Amino acid sequence: MSSFSRYVPFVAAMALVVVASNILVQFPMQGHVGGLSLADVLTWGAFTYPFSFLVTDLANRRYGPAVARRIVFVGFMTAVVCSILVPPFLFRHGLIEFETSADRLVRIAAASGAAFLSAQLLDVTVFNRLRRQSWWRAPIVGTLVGSVFDTLVFFGVAFSAAFAFVGPSDGFALESAPLMGVFHVDAMRWVSWALGDLSVKMIIAVVALIPYRLLAARWSQPAVAAA
Repeated sequence: MSSFSRYVPFVAAMALVVVASNILVQFPMQGHVGGLSLADVLTWGAFTYPFSFLVTDLANRRYGPAVARRIVFVGFMTAVVCSILVPPFLFRHGLIEFETSADRLVRIAAASGAAFLSAQLLDVTVFNRLRRQSWWRAPIVGTLVGSVFDTLVFFGVAFSAAFAFVGPSDGFALESAPLMGVFHVDAMRWVSWALGDLSVKMIIAVVALIPYRLLAARWSQPAVAAA
């Protein structure tokens, strides 16, 4: 078996997670929790994207940081392409009700690519530094640090007025509204979206320890590639 063919499952898994996330992020989650409207703070993409960190960590555990970084670059290219192509495709087929302008798509693609690349590479670095400690420490710390960084970069670049030079802003995202839809303090809507997204990432980071432990336990002799 060639060295590349051994990595194919990780490459395919990363591409699948990124494509699914770029599609599902177009669909707000419906329902209410108390006075909180979930559609105001969450999309379905928040539940799939965090598993990209699981793929990265498993690749790092099995083959080392060099291979994990290659898989991250595959995800980065997929994220940028999907951010530009997926929304118009969904609009043309009547799956979403709004059409995003081309220059706005470029800003979203820049935010998605920058967030994915920086956060995943940070996860690889943190994981590699902690890999010889308790089995849970490297994946949970790497994922949590990467998730915080991913959320800050994506929502900051995509919606913050400070990054208006990247492309046109989303007026609705910049409007003030009660924080998370329930607190008696106003904040720009994109801040609530970021907090909702990060909350889900934190929960899934813990849940993902289960498949990580089950799969990593099978690799008592990890085939670590050179860094």
